[in-house]
Amino acid sequence: MELSVVMPCLNEAETVETCVRKTIGFFEDNGIDGEVVIADNGSTDGSQQLARNAGARVVPVVDKGYGNALMGGIRSARGRYVAMGDADDSYDFTTLGPFLDELRDGADLVMGNRFKGGIAPGAMPPLHRYLGNPVLSFVGRLFFGSKIGDFHCGLRAFNKESIMRLGLQTGGMEFASEMVVKATLAKYDIREVPTTLSPDGRTRAPHLNTWRDGWRHLRFLLLYSPRWLFLIPGLVFMTLGLIAGIALSFGPVRVGEVAFDVDTLVGAGAAMVIGFQSVLFALLTKVYAMQEGFLPHDRRVQKIIGWWSLERGLVLGGLLAVAGLAGMIASLLHWRINNFGELDPRHSLRLVVPAATALVMSLQAIFASLFASILSIRRRQHPPVVDAAEEAAGVVDAAAHKVASERKAAEAAAEAVVEVAAATAEVSTEVPAEVSAGQSAGKGAGKSTTERSTKTGKSGSAKSASGKPASAKSAPGKTTTGKTTTGRTASGKTGARKPAAKKDGGARKPAADADGEDRAGQAE
Repeated sequence: MELSVVMPCLNEAETVETCVRKTIGFFEDNGIDGEVVIADNGSTDGSQQLARNAGARVVPVVDKGYGNALMGGIRSARGRYVAMGDADDSYDFTTLGPFLDELRDGADLVMGNRFKGGIAPGAMPPLHRYLGNPVLSFVGRLFFGSKIGDFHCGLRAFNKESIMRLGLQTGGMEFASEMVVKATLAKYDIREVPTTLSPDGRTRAPHLNTWRDGWRHLRFLLLYSPRWLFLIPGLVFMTLGLIAGIALSFGPVRVGEVAFDVDTLVGAGAAMVIGFQSVLFALLTKVYAMQEGFLPHDRRVQKIIGWWSLERGLVLGGLLAVAGLAGMIASLLHWRINNFGELDPRHSLRLVVPAATALVMSLQAIFASLFASILSIRRRQHPPVVDAAEEAAGVVDAAAHKVASERKAAEAAAEAVVEVAAATAEVSTEVPAEVSAGQSAGKGAGKSTTERSTKTGKSGSAKSASGKPASAKSAPGKTTTGKTTTGRTASGKTGARKPAAKKDGGARKPAADADGEDRAGQAE
């Protein structure tokens, strides 16, 4: 999917359906594979169903706030590019063509500019049009070097992957400023196209609060620029304090009819302390922001931190402390010269104020050095150090354990085979016993038949020589089954039926023996 249009929504039943239909119409007219995502922030007026009926996909966002709603919709967007705009019908979503063209051309962020495109009468309050937006946009350009003329335009489009890499955090209206600031700091390709602003189509009051949201934008711009928040004001204070302090340390200074004396010297000392503290704050804030990923790395700050070690900070603090102590000793000597009595402030303060200022700045330098060293401590996971001999021993132990395990498994398998063989042998010994019993019974039956045949042969019958009477009365096949008269005579019913269970193996053999004995008897 190429384009997703995300609209934050909180009770926009009067206009959300119109915005969705306009956007879908833009897709159809230009042959764009796109979708409309409504990031609903807890609407209670049925906006969700109206958006679905119009063809949008509704994504519920639990966390309240303009930025939270937009981020929820952006995460759920399926398009490669994402455009965002308010669902109050103040922006014309049918004019997204230039935004999409710039994105296709390689831009990371495309901002709309309402001041260049045109602001319809009544679309923007005069306070916002002539003070709020121009001033905050100027501050953003001054602090971050951005070239964007309208920092707070609600209609903008961007490459989703690029914006997701920024790690946007704010949840309120300042989300608009955060996107531009972080994209500028990341050196993204940011472009601007004219767009229009019309009066919104709702009858209720807007969610935007002029002073609260204006302050949140300004606060964000300040917090993300330690240089303008701390460094530049601190340098100004330090410069003024240093110049005034040096000049007033030797006596009053007159400018026309105005005289500056020790009172101004006290103020100069305070300016020095405040300015020095502010400069230290700028440095520490920058270090923290770079380490946490809030701000990109600055080579100049890296060089300063590389030079300003804890030891150098302690030396600098120590030198300032020595200078301060020297000034305090000089003031005590001055007091002693006056017999520890009442002193003239115009003389004594010129010693005490610079000395006290140096002592305070010495402690500031020491504490800042310690804090910078704490910030430089990194959370690292070092790989464990393993001795080569211990590692080799571990490999050998692992191999031995593997061999032992395989040996145990082989022994267990052998024992199982032996048990199976023993069971098989036990069964096989029982079966031959039964077969032997059958064979004995068959032989007994054969002997009885032989005796009868012999007696018949002695009687001189001619038919006995041919064996027909014997075969008719004692057939070998019937003897094997144990059902003939001969089988019952030799071993009874029990002896004849046991071999019958093994027809092929246990009964035929006795029959063969009996047949052989019958033939032997006939031969006699």
